[in-house]
Amino acid sequence: MSHDPMHGDEPLTDEAVVAATQEWLEKAVIGLNLCPFAKAVHVKRQIRYVVSQATDEEGLLDDLLHELQLLASAEPGDIETTLLVHPYVLRDFLDYNDFLDIADAAVEELELDGVLQVASFHPQYQFAESAPDDMANFSNRAPFPTLHLLREDSVDKAVAAFPDADRIYETNIATLRKLGPEGWKALWRR
Repeated sequence: MSHDPMHGDEPLTDEAVVAATQEWLEKAVIGLNLCPFAKAVHVKRQIRYVVSQATDEEGLLDDLLHELQLLASAEPGDIETTLLVHPYVLRDFLDYNDFLDIADAAVEELELDGVLQVASFHPQYQFAESAPDDMANFSNRAPFPTLHLLREDSVDKAVAAFPDADRIYETNIATLRKLGPEGWKALWRR
């Protein structure tokens, strides 16, 4: 499979979107150990994958509000975290980045501040002050624009249990720069 499923010949079914997202999780996030906490929830099947059919921000916000409420009311053993993948809206990274403020406001509106948080992944992800082709950006480059809904408690516990959690970001940059563009492309040919 290509590492850029947006431009394949296959029609974009929900199944294809989820499969590409799972492949990215397995090969990049877990395979390169970009997030030491991802493997356990993946193995235990506690990740909820939702494909939003939204084609505008309003529709996406509705889906986000629904998923935040669902995650907040679910047992962590059933759903630990949610990946809300939205292939048809906010495909431009700057627009997506602007929407993150709306996502944070949605958490506050539902009075889930301190309970849930939203993390961000995008095919064109770019950290402030970094060049577009800097391999560091690939730590947050998913196949499709994705909002990652996390439980604050779980994040706190994971960080407390993991020595040097604040150095994960630096380690990831080193891993990705060592891998390089060709190494990243090779992940998807395996």
